[in-house]
Amino acid sequence: MDYKMVVDGIEISANEAIGEKEAKAYIAYVHSKNPGKEIDAISLDFDGEEVGLGYHLQPEGFEKIRRITGYLVGTVDRFNNGKRAEERDRVKHA
Repeated sequence: MDYKMVVDGIEISANEAIGEKEAKAYIAYVHSKNPGKEIDAISLDFDGEEVGLGYHLQPEGFEKIRRITGYLVGTVDRFNNGKRAEERDRVKHA
């Protein structure tokens, strides 16, 4: 039988019933192993004295980096007038 619950906005599924306090302990453990990351879901598989713990983290955004006029940048908004002119005048290949 599969038990599902939502604790602190995180979906938790397990093969046996657990309480909210125990669920929060598993959430705290996953947070400690992945600081600064958001948890999407946790799955628990109880087998006697052992627990299989699986989790899914929310995807992180990223900034596209390009090489422009010899520099690795995301945008050209911090370029001075000379670098802006160099970027504007360069030959762009298809």
